Amino acid sequence: MAKILTHPAAAAALLAALAVSAPATATAAPANTSAAATSCYGGAVTVSYGDAVEFGPYTTTSRCADINLRMVGGDAEFVWACVKFTRVGECNYWTKAGRSWKTIATDVKDGSKFTVPLGVDLEGSSARVQIAF
Repeated sequence: MAKILTHPAAAAALLAALAVSAPATATAAPANTSAAATSCYGGAVTVSYGDAVEFGPYTTTSRCADINLRMVGGDAEFVWACVKFTRVGECNYWTKAGRSWKTIATDVKDGSKFTVPLGVDLEGSSARVQIAF
């Protein structure tokens, strides 16, 4: 039968002894999501709405699991964006994106070819965006 230590000094001594005699174990470090995001966003392409209304074609890489977009300039309040995969030929769904990164397609297989059609909030507005994939 196991003995329960009720005296604090005895419990502390036992814990100290275990810490010294226990073998060291390796533990996996948690994934650094900040570094992954930096790597993904670091490869972003920058395009301007007005130069075109559909950008690409692009091919996804292992750098990002998703396709992300954000506005970095222009006078538009926001943009509407979708991902049009070449194999499908139609937009997945339209997503409203502003000046923070927004995921416009999730869990995308590496090597997928796609374009990104954009729309602005008001006719005549301009927008400069970054697309990370």
